[in-house]
Amino acid sequence: MNTDVIIRRTETRGLAQAAGAMFLVGTLAGVAGVIQDYPLYGGQALRYLLAAAVLLAVARVAGPRPVRLTPRETALLAALSLTGLVVFNICVIEATRHGGPALVGTVLGTVPLALALLDGRPSPRVIGAAAVVVAGATVATGLGSGDLPGLLWSLGALVCEVCFSLLALPLLPRLGAIRVSAYSAALAVPLLAAAGLLIDGAGMVRVPTFAEAAGLGYQSIIVTTVAFFLWYDALPRLGPARAGLFAGLIPVGAIATGALLGLGAPSAADLAGAALVVTGIAIGLSAPGRGPRGDGS
Repeated sequence: MNTDVIIRRTETRGLAQAAGAMFLVGTLAGVAGVIQDYPLYGGQALRYLLAAAVLLAVARVAGPRPVRLTPRETALLAALSLTGLVVFNICVIEATRHGGPALVGTVLGTVPLALALLDGRPSPRVIGAAAVVVAGATVATGLGSGDLPGLLWSLGALVCEVCFSLLALPLLPRLGAIRVSAYSAALAVPLLAAAGLLIDGAGMVRVPTFAEAAGLGYQSIIVTTVAFFLWYDALPRLGPARAGLFAGLIPVGAIATGALLGLGAPSAADLAGAALVVTGIAIGLSAPGRGPRGDGS
């Protein structure tokens, strides 16, 4: 098969996966209200425990043969799990308590710009496109209000979100998207359980209601198992700068989910922000790509 055709197919797959992953992450807003009364850290530990079990089972059945982790890979996975999953969740939880979800969403809307700036030598068009996506995410989310601790927790979440992508890049060529997703989720379980014991004690877990079980299951299977795999499979195909543009779809996913579940019709600001996000993504994707960095599947 022609090399150009293979590259185009690889990139097209990456574009669809990155868009799907970030849209699914945005749907978290639709289940947040359902699980808001469940112990936060214990609930997240259960979420990652189920996701790790599913991903490890998939890796065993369909994945490549087992690989022995090097000390460097082990350290990277531990850092990825600690920052991109555990500390990220803690930062988002604390930021929401201080400043509300709007402040967190606004700060996380700068993820595309951060990834573009950190991706070696990004083109001016990609940087400009990332700025448009950031503006759209900010408009859609709404400029939040909060105190200094809320802002600092939000900035911590931003750093952790960037680590979630950049720490995975050197792992993906050899381990693949399924194993990186599975190992990072598994490593997060004892860390979140420890945080839950420290903060909530014996009340860190309880039998969930039917609605809470459904919400936690959605977080685990759709937002973690599916979205993690899609994102990690897309990253090597697109590179962090171009893939990062799709982080602007997080508020779009939240808007769509809210409308679908009858939680409120989107406002003019919601629609304007979504339009800006789509425009920014289109601008960024029109820039010449540097080609895939490896299959990672």
